[in-house]
Amino acid sequence: MKNIIWRILVCLLVVEVGSGVAHSQAVGKVVQADQGFANRPDPSLRYRVVFETTQAASDPTHINPALERIARFMNLLASDGIHPKTNDVVAMVYGPATLSILSDTAYRARFGQDNPNTQLLRSLRKADVSIEVCSYALSNKKISTDAVADGIQIDLSAIVTLANLQLRGWAMLHE
Repeated sequence: MKNIIWRILVCLLVVEVGSGVAHSQAVGKVVQADQGFANRPDPSLRYRVVFETTQAASDPTHINPALERIARFMNLLASDGIHPKTNDVVAMVYGPATLSILSDTAYRARFGQDNPNTQLLRSLRKADVSIEVCSYALSNKKISTDAVADGIQIDLSAIVTLANLQLRGWAMLHE
């Protein structure tokens, strides 16, 4: 599992360097456990977290900062040896962020380039993060289900998913 977290870090750094876009310095750095910070990740807890992912990148050539935030969260947990179970961390994508989950082909048709989020989405999925998109958001953005990147789950509605997960004990993190 540590291998997967490190792959996320490497992918983020490769995407950052390869795109020529300056991203948050915190994305590619894992905080070391020996730095004495308070309120660190707790290995006795089961981290079941849903990220309300609505923010879009300011420019379609940039990586979505809301997805970067999820990678930072996973990296922070990994820095203390915590690896959430498969699908215990969920990115619920809707609103302006919906375009972030397009396949490269669909993204190219809209923006003239491959989706800059593709590698990050793959890395998050490899780290067992469930990436889900609202079917109503797809409809509002005029995105067909076949334009969604591989491995993205299409949910009926973000509000139903968010309510279901919270009622089942997931913590919800807002942007």
